This record gives sequence, C-alpha cells and structure tokens, in this order.
Amino acid sequence: MPPTDHHTVTHRHRARISWVLLPTLVALLAALLLAHPPASATSLDSLHNQLEQEQTRQRSLQSSLGRLSGLIGSLDEQIRLVQGREADMRVQLSDARAALTRAHVALVREQARLRMLRARLARARMLLSRQLVASYEGDHPDLVSVVLSAHGFNDLLEQITYLGRAEHAQQTIISLTRLARAQADTAARRLAAMQTADRRLTAAAAMRVRALAGMNALLTVKQTALARAQTAQRLALGNSQARAGALRTQIGRVQAAQRRAAAAAAARAAAVAAAAAAASPAPPSAPTVSGSGATPTASGPALGPGGGWAIPYAIVLCESGGQNLSPNSAGASGYYQIMPATWKLFGGSGPAAYLASKAEQDAIAAKIWNGGAGASNWVCAGIVGIH
Repeated sequence: MPPTDHHTVTHRHRARISWVLLPTLVALLAALLLAHPPASATSLDSLHNQLEQEQTRQRSLQSSLGRLSGLIGSLDEQIRLVQGREADMRVQLSDARAALTRAHVALVREQARLRMLRARLARARMLLSRQLVASYEGDHPDLVSVVLSAHGFNDLLEQITYLGRAEHAQQTIISLTRLARAQADTAARRLAAMQTADRRLTAAAAMRVRALAGMNALLTVKQTALARAQTAQRLALGNSQARAGALRTQIGRVQAAQRRAAAAAAARAAAVAAAAAAASPAPPSAPTVSGSGATPTASGPALGPGGGWAIPYAIVLCESGGQNLSPNSAGASGYYQIMPATWKLFGGSGPAAYLASKAEQDAIAAKIWNGGAGASNWVCAGIVGIH
C-alpha cells in the first residue's frame, strides 16, 4: 500500500477511535462535574438535622402543652367545686353572722334584764331587812294584847286588818325576794349559755373564713404556676417555630444555590461536549449499499428507544450526565430526569423513573420527546440550544 494510502488509513483509524471515545470522555467529564456536590452540601445536612431537632422539640412542647391543658381543665373543675363549696360556706357564714347578731342582741337584752333583776333583788333584800329590823326592835303585838287594847269593835277590826296586811306585806316581800333571786340566777345561766354560743359561733365563723382563705390561696398558687408554665412553653414553642422557619428559609437558599451550581455545571458540561463535538473529525462513512457510489452523511445521536438515547445526548449530559440519578429536591429522577407525574402520565411503571430499566426510561423519554415537539419538557434543551 502506498505511503499516502497507509497514512490515510491510519488517520481515519485514529479519527474513528477519537470519535468513538469522545462521548465517553464527555460523559466522564460531565459526571465529574455533577458528581462533586457543592461545598454547601455538608451545611445543608447540618441545617436539615437542626430543623429535625427543632421539629422534635416542637412536638415535645406541643405534647407538654396538651398535658398542661389537661391539668388546667382539671384545675378548672376543682375551681368550680371549690367555688360551689365557697358559695355554701358564704351562705352558712351569713347565717352564722345573723345568728351571731341575734345572739348579741339577746345577750345585751339579757344582760340588761339581769342588771334589773339584781337591782330588784337588792331592793327586796333591803325592804326585808328593814322589816325584820323593825319587827325585832318594835313590840310584836299578839292577838290578846290587840283585843285588850282595842277601843271598841271597829278599832279591833282595824288593828287586826292592819296586822294581816303587815304580815301579808312581809310575806310578799319575802316572795318577791325569792322570785328575784331565782330570776337573777336563771338570767345568769342564760347569759352564760349565750356567751358560750356567742363564742362558738364566732369560732365557727372564723374557721370558715380561714378555710375560704386557704382554698383561695391554693387555687391562686395553682393558677399562677400553671399559667407561668403554659406561658413559658408557648414562648419556647414560638421561638422553636421561628428558628424552624429561619432554617427552612436558609435551606431554601442553599438548595437554590445548589440548583444554580448544578445548572452551571451542566451548562459547562454541555459547552465542553459541544466544543468536543465541533473539534472532532466526522466519523468514517459507511460502505456503499447495492453498489451505489454515494456515501451516507454522518448522523447525530440516535433518537429511538433502542438507539442508545431517546433524546439528544447533549440534553442527557446536561440533565443527568448520563447517570441513573435518584430523585432531586424537585422529584425528577433517572437518566432523563423525569418528574413522577410526567412518568405516570406517559405510562411509566413504578413510582419513579430511576426505579425502571433504561429501556423503559428510553421508551418513555421518546414519547415525551415526540420527535422534538416535546423538547420544552427539558430545561437543558434551551441551555444547550436545542428547541
């Protein structure tokens, strides 16, 4: 073979090798670009852990608040019970105070009656004493001396009547003195009983007042303690919710930054692929068919489900780097980064694309691609310039 022919064959052989290896090199480059997570991945995991801790704390606080609400409900029931008893005690206290007032009035009246009876007893004793002294000092006339000294029958009757009256008056004074003494003794006993009842009513009223004060103090302490605990836990729950909200915002920012970094990496991979494709020589022509002298032109990546990729390879590189990726934050997965809803809509089996075989993913992607009419379903189609 002439040198020129050998040189041409060698050149074509090297071009064929370069053309065959080019997609592999580009795929490896894209995979390297997409495989390395951004520096914020570690901080994103830390933020997710912190958010989970805050959510756990919130669940604990909400459970504690539920228990406090139960305690407060139980305390409300106790408060109603004590208030009912307090109302009963107030009625009893009012009755006791009325009885005490009546007892005081009766006591004052009995004390005045006792003073009057004692004064009457003193006067009766004084009259009796004078009568006895007068009877002792004076002559005590008998019936014979009265008859002998009487000046006629009328004078005799008058003296006998006088003696009878004097005797009756003396007996009356004695009876009054005894009655006054008995009444004074009875009044004294009643006064002592009233004083005892007065002291008993006063002590009972004081005891009820102390009981009510103790109950009210206990309820106040319980209400204050529960209110403070509830306020503190509500404040802690609010703070935890605020921290969780801040963490969610920060997570969103980090995820947005990661998506921008991934898009930039995909764009760089697509640019590298495009540059490599532009720099590589055309693949060798296939031999002529049926003796025709024309050679077919080079074609791009196959678009059919059985031809390697169902959509242009540049889009595949931009979307997944040619890897069967698990769901991202938006839920897209697989070689073609298909959303779960789209996967089901076009007849995909299973909940997500990445769980299916590549052949099924190719078939579904071909349906979505629809000869290029469905290119807008892939964001990377616009990035790599395929519309």
